[in-house]
Amino acid sequence: MSRVDDLPRRTRSQTGTLPPARQLPPSLAGNPALPYPAIGQELSALRLQIPGVHGCVLGGVDGLLVTHNLQNGADPDDLAALAATTYGLGRQVGSRLGQGEFQQSTVRNQGGYLAVYAINGHALLAVVGTDTINVARLHLKAPVTAARLAELLDGVGPTAR
Repeated sequence: MSRVDDLPRRTRSQTGTLPPARQLPPSLAGNPALPYPAIGQELSALRLQIPGVHGCVLGGVDGLLVTHNLQNGADPDDLAALAATTYGLGRQVGSRLGQGEFQQSTVRNQGGYLAVYAINGHALLAVVGTDTINVARLHLKAPVTAARLAELLDGVGPTAR
């Protein structure tokens, strides 16, 4: 029987150095210069294009809610924070595996999906759907919506908090 001391251990030389900490950009949350009606139209269009989408959340990479159109009673502030957490994990995976910048991540649960898409360096699109959603269709449509949202957000600087 093996003792705990006999188990292999990771040492600092095996793990390498961590990438430098990244400074978060100023928050988009509460920025009155954002084109909220146009953003709302994009979120609604995505929700209506794909059956099973409960709604969308536009949040900052800092985890703060910008706006949403959720229809299922989920807390939009919590989903904005979860999207940022998913983004952070995805960034670390991309960094450690040398696969580049975060683009998208999907979490499947027993009762549905949460998909998170990078819009730009400041914002994330989170889409909540049922377990019957057509995920392939979502992955075709959501990046197009994210690109249009990036255009809407381009030139609108985040607010300093």
